[in-house]
Amino acid sequence: MDTVANIKGLLFDLDGVLYVGAHVIEGALEAVEKIRLSGISCRFITNTSTLSLASLQQKINGLGFYVAAEEIFSAPQAAVRFLQHQHDPVCRLLLADDVKNDFKDFHQSDTTADFIVIGDIGDAWSYSVMNEVFVCLKHGAKLIAIHKNRFWQTEQGLRLDIGGFIEGLEYASGVKATIIGKPSVDFFQMALDDMGLEPAQVAIIGDDIDADVGGGQQAGLKGILVKTGKYRQDYTEVSKVRPDFTIASIAELPVLLGF
Repeated sequence: MDTVANIKGLLFDLDGVLYVGAHVIEGALEAVEKIRLSGISCRFITNTSTLSLASLQQKINGLGFYVAAEEIFSAPQAAVRFLQHQHDPVCRLLLADDVKNDFKDFHQSDTTADFIVIGDIGDAWSYSVMNEVFVCLKHGAKLIAIHKNRFWQTEQGLRLDIGGFIEGLEYASGVKATIIGKPSVDFFQMALDDMGLEPAQVAIIGDDIDADVGGGQQAGLKGILVKTGKYRQDYTEVSKVRPDFTIASIAELPVLLGF
């Protein structure tokens, strides 16, 4: 336990750690409340690309966690920040309609975009869409991926995520995507800077051994893996990532931290 004695900040992944879909994971509310009362700084980070910041906060609070908007670091919001540092970018947004609300200040075009921004568009994927993006990339557009997750956990089971589409576009076009969310070190650093803490003082709690735990460790954080959400033992065993700690669920986190 001495390796967690100096933890002053925690980054919580959301879906699969605190809840799955509309169902709170047992003990999650109590665990987060106990950790907050301890004085540990908390931030809530996610690659979710189907909800705007306002909708995401509404969902989290509706489940009983009561998180301020300033405590949420989502990959779409990081993409907005990235684009704000570009020179008057023209974007094609392959994003859910709700998330597009966060990008409304950028110029948009389906044919002459400087940046193709890709998140989860569900059943809207088609060969025609893929080919249109491919043509734009061959004409010089840059590829921005909100994340590159392989799969995610839903209430109906595992579902394919956008990583496969990103990989295919990279392979066909020869254009390497800029990955905005986890496991990007820059994404973790954004949350660290906001807390004013050093990486060694912070731990990430996630259900994705690669994007959450592996990404956090690459950024210098401790990685805590939970056996909920998308966690699968067989996938964990073949991963090159080794968590600092593995717990059954977030309900065990206060005990791990010595509370």
